[in-house]
Amino acid sequence: MTRAGFVAIIGAPNAGKSTLTNRLVGAKVSIVTQKVQTTRFPVRGVAIEGESQIVLVDTPGIFAPRRRLDRAMIRSAWGGAEEADAVVHLIDVQAELAVGVAEGSPADKRAVIDVQTIIEGLKISGRKAILALNKIDGVKRERLLALSQRLFDTGVYSEVFMISAADGSGVDDLKRRMAELVPEGPWLYPAEQTADLPARLLAAEITREKLYLRVHEELPYAAAVDTTAFEERRDGSVRIEQTIYVQRDSQRPIVLGKNGQTLKWIGQKSREELTELFDRQVHLFLHVKVDETWADKREFYGDVGLDFDV
Repeated sequence: MTRAGFVAIIGAPNAGKSTLTNRLVGAKVSIVTQKVQTTRFPVRGVAIEGESQIVLVDTPGIFAPRRRLDRAMIRSAWGGAEEADAVVHLIDVQAELAVGVAEGSPADKRAVIDVQTIIEGLKISGRKAILALNKIDGVKRERLLALSQRLFDTGVYSEVFMISAADGSGVDDLKRRMAELVPEGPWLYPAEQTADLPARLLAAEITREKLYLRVHEELPYAAAVDTTAFEERRDGSVRIEQTIYVQRDSQRPIVLGKNGQTLKWIGQKSREELTELFDRQVHLFLHVKVDETWADKREFYGDVGLDFDV
């Protein structure tokens, strides 16, 4: 008897949701960078465990919203959780434990606030979630157990797993539990499919990842990548045109770099990965455009599956 269903992974920004999704699937389906809040919309990765097909909804991080894009991303995250057969709440243990310690950073404090926001949201929804404590590397067992007990006592969790999404520790146990929780029924995707992200959107996400990998210290989050053309060519290759949007004139030279070297690097790395993913030659052309209002345009939200009117 086969099983198939959806499991939503929710958590604060930078908790490791994309890393966990990629680890469970065994392939790259969600971008991973140093930047928090990288995932802007649910990315469905397809994982197989025995006779179970687990469709993973890697949601945007849940945090206190400040702008329209933030509100749309949070609504998308909770929407993914509401529609899933099971929910996993992933928590960055090291950020949670760092608060109150001298070296605790403002980012750590924000992460703890975000965790409390999610706990309150789970209470309101009435849904029980699996608690997955991530980044356990180097943390003493007694501290892990104390944190686990404190969080479990909130009453919103059904069980607890301690994992490291980066090196895979404990992930197989979590995956087996997910496989048990999805309902009986036929598989939703072909066995070889690892994601249901459209090729145009995947191409934009890969380029956005390379953008943040290269300029993560200089460029704020106010950047987007849009695939403006995706042409299948007769020789079997694909021609892709993309526009990188930034919000200020001062950000354009950061993306271009001296003599265009930064943009060239971004294009080369993105092209290499897309060629491997699509298993064919990719001709990639990048342009950089200043548009201070891109985050307030309705068409951008529809393209990535977000609700403009939330």
